[in-house]
Amino acid sequence: MPTTPLLTELTTRARATAHTRTPTCPCLRGSDRTETLADRPDATVVRHADTVAKAHAPATPLPDLTTRLATAAHLPGVFLPPLLPAPVDLHGRLVTFWPYGTPVDPKDPDAAPWEAAATLLAHLHRTPLVSLAPTPRTPLPPMQGPAKAAHAVARLRAAAEATAAESPAVPPVLAAWSTLPTWARAETPMPDRTTLCHGDLHLGQLVRHPAPDGPWLLIDVDDLGTGVPAWDLARPAAWYACGLLPPDEWTRFLTAYRVAGGPAVPPDGDPWPALDVPARALTVQTAARAIVKATTEHRPLDEIEMSVIDACARMSSTPPELTPGFPK
Repeated sequence: MPTTPLLTELTTRARATAHTRTPTCPCLRGSDRTETLADRPDATVVRHADTVAKAHAPATPLPDLTTRLATAAHLPGVFLPPLLPAPVDLHGRLVTFWPYGTPVDPKDPDAAPWEAAATLLAHLHRTPLVSLAPTPRTPLPPMQGPAKAAHAVARLRAAAEATAAESPAVPPVLAAWSTLPTWARAETPMPDRTTLCHGDLHLGQLVRHPAPDGPWLLIDVDDLGTGVPAWDLARPAAWYACGLLPPDEWTRFLTAYRVAGGPAVPPDGDPWPALDVPARALTVQTAARAIVKATTEHRPLDEIEMSVIDACARMSSTPPELTPGFPK
């Protein structure tokens, strides 16, 4: 992987922070344990020993990220707490520092912590905003779920316009997007602006801390904010509706959320009236990203990607307000 000035400086800062926290760091004995966990346009993440440094997306607002860090720090049983209270600037990018936690093993789907994820979400959703003392100077911004979905659709439209022959997969995705209410397309404020939400929940957003077998905690504060809590359940709900998540795993997740008193869905009965719109939005987002990725890689859509696009085609045939629930 090519080394950039940002990546070089991020690695140096991760080492320095790790040495401050762990004077017996193995690299001081000649064993360099630095690794790049991610290097994308929207995030660069480096780990050194028990410390992780993350460079956030360009143009990330400092007040918003600082407030999100303060919120995570005040919820140590729900979020992995940051090591520093405020970001630092490296090469024009905001950087935060975190303790290392053991991530979910993608090679062991049977061990996926669905119950832990659901319970953490329920606790997050039940946290009163007034309890987040000390009160941040800047109000907590809206969670970024709808904005990320809108960004994915905008990228799809741009890719389609740049392609001479439009993929037949594009129209059903855009049609499904058009059936969603304006708040789900990030065109108007969300109907709920008082509930604390993660904004981008998936199994990659959980780690065990202390590593390797501490309790599960949520990570990634980039989309943390106030909004519709059902959005945090929407990705597994959409996977279940598309046939990508087995029914027993969906049941484990939903049951654990209800047992923990999560407010996004009723305590019993049909959850889909609450989940329908967010699940549709996450399906469109997933499909849009899949088409752009396949186009960039000059390959046909695979079976899983096509199943999501097929779901969009079914969605676009009937507006969500006229259907009792997404899964047909």
